[in-house]
Amino acid sequence: MTFRRLLFALALSFAVLLPSACVGAPEDADADADIGSAAAYPVEVSSCGITSTVDSPPSSAITMNQGATEVALALGVEERLAGTAYLDDAVPEKWRSAYETVPVLADQYPDHETILAAEPDFVYASYISAFDAEAAGDRATLHELGVATYVSPFGCGAEAPEPDVTFDSVWQEIADVAAVFGVPERAERIREEQADQLAALERESVGEGIEVFWFDSGDKTALAGAGGGGPQLILDAIGATNVFADVEGGWADVSWEDVVAADPEVIVLADAAWSTAEDKIAMLRQDEVLSQLDAVRHERFVTIPFSESTPGVRLVDGATSVAEQIRALDLR
Repeated sequence: MTFRRLLFALALSFAVLLPSACVGAPEDADADADIGSAAAYPVEVSSCGITSTVDSPPSSAITMNQGATEVALALGVEERLAGTAYLDDAVPEKWRSAYETVPVLADQYPDHETILAAEPDFVYASYISAFDAEAAGDRATLHELGVATYVSPFGCGAEAPEPDVTFDSVWQEIADVAAVFGVPERAERIREEQADQLAALERESVGEGIEVFWFDSGDKTALAGAGGGGPQLILDAIGATNVFADVEGGWADVSWEDVVAADPEVIVLADAAWSTAEDKIAMLRQDEVLSQLDAVRHERFVTIPFSESTPGVRLVDGATSVAEQIRALDLR
C-alpha cells in the first residue's frame, strides 16, 4: 500500500457509513501518450493564495462546479477524473459523451468523506466554497493527505484578490490546469481557436449601437451583468453597449427603476436551473411597468446558459451565441 493510500485508509477509518466502493482511474494510467512526461514534473500551481505541488499527472482527479468540469473536458482529460459534482445547467453536446463517462459524486458539493472515498490526487473547483468544512474540507488538510488542489482565480471570494476578468486571465486558468495534467499544448490550442473566434466577432461587431441589459436573476431587484465580469466581456466582444457598464464588479444588484430608465433594446437572460430564462421572461411580461420596456414589448430576448456567462472555457461560446441571436433580431 502506498503512503498516500495508507493516509486515506486512516482518514476513512474515522468516517461513519462510508460507501465501500472507490472510484479509481483507468487501469492504464499512461494510456494517453499526449499526457506530460515525468520530465515536466513537479508542477507548482498557485490559486487563491495557496500553492500546490503536483509530482505527476493526476490519474484520479475530482472537479467541482461546472466551470472546472468543463475546463477538464475541454482539455480532454475525462479519463483521469474519478468524479465530478455540481452543475448549473446542461453540459454542451460537444462534451456530453465525455462527461457521461465520469462518475457524479453529488448533485451539489460532495462531503469530505465522499471526496476521500474516491481517493483523489487532485481536486479542482470553480469556487472556494467547494472547500468549506461541509464540502470537500480544508485545502490544507487535503494537501496533508497528498491531494493537490486548485481553485479558479475568479472564485476566491475573500480568500485572495481576484484578477480582472479578461480573456487572457480566463486562458491563464486553462493553462494552469493544463500544466497540472501535463497537456499544455491543448490549452494553447484552445487559446488560439478562441482568439480566432473573437477576432471574427470583432470584425462583424453585430451589436454595435445596441443597448443591452444583462439579466441574471432577481425579482425585488435585478442582478445585472455589470462592468467587470463575463457579461461585459461578451458585450465588448460583439460591440454592444452594456447599460450597466459603469457599475463596478462582475455582477451587481440594480433597481428596477434604473432598468426602466435605461429602457434597453435587448435583454440577455442567463438560463440556470435555479433561475430559468423562461421564469424571468414571464415575470417581465406580467409586471405592469416592466412589460412596457422596449425590449419586452418587442420580444427582444437573448438567452444563453449561465455557464456561458461566467469566466471560463465557454465564455467565447457565449459571445458567439449572443452575436447570433442579436443578428437574428435584425435591429439594424
